[in-house]
Amino acid sequence: MVSLGDTIAAISTAIGEGGIGIVRMTGPDSPSILAALFRPATSPTARQRTPFIPYHLHYGHIVEPGTGEVVDQVLAVHMPAPRTYTRQDVVEIDGHGGIVALRRILELCLRQGARLAEPGEFTARAFLNGRLDLAQAEAVLDVVRAKTDRSLQAAIGQLTGRLSGEVHALRTTLLGALSYLEASLDFPEDEIPAQDIEPQLEQATAGLGRLLADADRGIIFRQGVRAAIVGRPNVGKSSLLNRLLRTNRAIVTDTPGTTRDTLEETLNLEGVPVVLVDTAGIASPQNEVEALGIERSRAALAEAGLALLVLEAGRPPDKADLAIAALAGTTPAIVVLNKVDLVRELPEAGLAAGMSCGLDNAPVLPVSALTGVGMERLEHAMVEAVLAGQATGTAPAVTHPRHKEALGRALHHVEEAQRGYRCGLAAELVAIDLSAAVHALGEITGETAGTDLLGGIFGTFCVGK
Repeated sequence: MVSLGDTIAAISTAIGEGGIGIVRMTGPDSPSILAALFRPATSPTARQRTPFIPYHLHYGHIVEPGTGEVVDQVLAVHMPAPRTYTRQDVVEIDGHGGIVALRRILELCLRQGARLAEPGEFTARAFLNGRLDLAQAEAVLDVVRAKTDRSLQAAIGQLTGRLSGEVHALRTTLLGALSYLEASLDFPEDEIPAQDIEPQLEQATAGLGRLLADADRGIIFRQGVRAAIVGRPNVGKSSLLNRLLRTNRAIVTDTPGTTRDTLEETLNLEGVPVVLVDTAGIASPQNEVEALGIERSRAALAEAGLALLVLEAGRPPDKADLAIAALAGTTPAIVVLNKVDLVRELPEAGLAAGMSCGLDNAPVLPVSALTGVGMERLEHAMVEAVLAGQATGTAPAVTHPRHKEALGRALHHVEEAQRGYRCGLAAELVAIDLSAAVHALGEITGETAGTDLLGGIFGTFCVGK
């Protein structure tokens, strides 16, 4: 982690053309750097004559100090510590959204003594200065990357401290039990009153179990799930993709093998971000290009969290269909009987044929990618398969694999401590497990996070956040 005494600067808005673009600075020299570069609109050749009014936008220009050249027309604001995002002085310069003007402003800030911020350094300072805990800091990036209302709702819940509050309460409970054990070990002669820590251990076990019970659903809302659309050539995979997306994203022709490569698009299904992967038809390749496309299809299926096996309605599965179904392995799957619009009536035998492809537990749904018949039912079935039938109500508190892993370790150690305590194990051995559980929970909120962990987390942020 870098020094907190430096003044850092970065472009904080997305690169490209836009209505506005923001250059942000934080650190002790940020107000003086702004004063050196800013000229009020009423007197563009003179420096700001009066101090910047905190938290007020000031209209003027950013100029080259040596030449007086006007770089951009801007609004500038100074937010003094500690009532800022980083709990240090923060300056924001709102200019036009062109990349050239923003880079010129940033270069001027750097020449006045600021340095370029590292990825995530603004949020890292917010964490190190106590503005946010580590779980809240991670939620900042989740808010930026949210792809659905549900994923945004989950991220905002974490940002406002929902998970942190529950973890803190559980950690406090365990610390109470651990403190008693350590006191009884360190001061045996003081006749510390006997205390039963079983209720505290039970409370912690129940709380950790409750958080973990919904963690997989929360991770899906945050990260989404990949759904691979697989099948033989010309069964309507690309048409199905277009129908689900409600747009003509993939090229569709009557010629088998039109799709030669994987195509990915994100779909919002009842708040779940689903990355649809349209794949090349899996069959015996006729040339090197088709072989490469088929290999990518196999790889996409191996990485998917859901497989949509597309078959033709009214046509029994052949060896190729069975081979493709076998590739799905244990991946949750749905058998999609496409082109029901070409079948006058789909008999029960047609559904049975779909079920006989080897995916015994997979739902079989007749649809028409051309007319839209059955699509609503398919979308709901996809959500059911992804969430394993769990309700899609309140956003879960746990949305990050790192948090799930730490909670799992904490629960394991609490359960070990519980077993040891009930069996009359020595207090120092029970304390070892409780200490490990407390440490695991501290990794979530940052109390026990090392520099490697912090560097890995904030290194995933963009520069300027």
